[in-house]
Amino acid sequence: MYSFAQRDDIRVVDEPLYGHYLRVSGADHPARDEIMATMNCDGDAVMRELLGQQSTRQRTRLFIKHMAHHLVEIDLGFLQKTCNIFLIRDPREMLPSLTIQVPNARLADTGLDRQWRLFTDLRKSDQRPAVLDSRELLLDPSGVLNKLCEHIGLGFSDAMLSWPAGPRAEDGIWAPHWYHAVHQSTGFSAYRPKSDFPDRLRPLLAECEPWYERLYEQSIRAKNSEDN
Repeated sequence: MYSFAQRDDIRVVDEPLYGHYLRVSGADHPARDEIMATMNCDGDAVMRELLGQQSTRQRTRLFIKHMAHHLVEIDLGFLQKTCNIFLIRDPREMLPSLTIQVPNARLADTGLDRQWRLFTDLRKSDQRPAVLDSRELLLDPSGVLNKLCEHIGLGFSDAMLSWPAGPRAEDGIWAPHWYHAVHQSTGFSAYRPKSDFPDRLRPLLAECEPWYERLYEQSIRAKNSEDN
């Protein structure tokens, strides 16, 4: 989201369905009550309003950041009107971070199985959704973003490679709980593999890996990754 937000022709929206998800799932997330009190928690109404507003705008594109597990108990017809990109991260690297805020995380909290089902459903409807893997992106930010932009019919801009440190006005009110790392960043840092993985998360890792591998097979690759 921070990368696309650097473009003058893009307007970004941060997780507009978070309130909806918390309402229908009952999930106990940090700042749950505050989030629900300050957002429209009717997911269908949220998407109708966003896409309705966008239809009146001609000079900017709309970038909506969703979490796959937020797309529950909602009419998914809007996905047929949007260009869809799936961002994935190796669960070996993602799960230790996720469980800081969601200690009892389950497969559904990762969104990986949901992403694969959404991906295959979109392919069946003749869409060509892009899959972006965080490791491949960090290995070759310029190359991978160039390929992504070409895939979605958007010209690449070098502005996408860096941003000022700190929060953005578009950040959701949950940012203080989740965005510590991105607020310290000024661009895509070099990829560094994590060496340790907690034994307590290995059962969840075993559930996640098959879904991740299916998505990874479809992902845009870094040049040095393709060469290996």
